[in-house]
Amino acid sequence: MANHKSAEKRIRQNARRNEINRSNRSRLRTQIKKLRAAIAGHDKAGSSELLTPTVSIIDKMVNKGILHKNTAARYKSRLTKHVAEIQ
Repeated sequence: MANHKSAEKRIRQNARRNEINRSNRSRLRTQIKKLRAAIAGHDKAGSSELLTPTVSIIDKMVNKGILHKNTAARYKSRLTKHVAEIQ
């Protein structure tokens, strides 16, 4: 248990940030899963339509500190490559 006012405040801040980070991470993972499902179903139109918002969310997560920039670049590269491969 926290013994100082500043420690109690830090606990509250950490809890709040934890919820925000969890929400953002969940949103990112859901979007990537939707795109991967479209790719797996060989849905050219659907996957092309989902690619732009997915890349946008990935970039936003880098700015928020949820993803490392190299990890984001790898995700974007691989997803774009898979979408381009669909005939």
